[in-house]
Amino acid sequence: MGKHRRPGPPNQPSRAVPRIDADDPLAAYDKRRRPPMDIHRRHRPVHGGAGHLRPDEARVMEEWNGFAYEPVGTAPNLTAAQVWVNELQSDSGPAA
Repeated sequence: MGKHRRPGPPNQPSRAVPRIDADDPLAAYDKRRRPPMDIHRRHRPVHGGAGHLRPDEARVMEEWNGFAYEPVGTAPNLTAAQVWVNELQSDSGPAA
């Protein structure tokens, strides 16, 4: 077993990052521009620590700009921050 071996069956590709298109000349560039785990919005507690602890404390809301996460605002509590994160996911659902 190697030091950097990923967990899971060896005959399956990693599900952490989508595969790149070999026919697209900019595929490698686009892959580097994707946010980690394809999460475009996230929230973090203002004073650090685990995100699920102290749900009544303020949260910093961060959005992926193509290179890094940047702060875009604050939320008064965990519930409001989760609503903001899920807004983008519900808007980008399948179109009818």
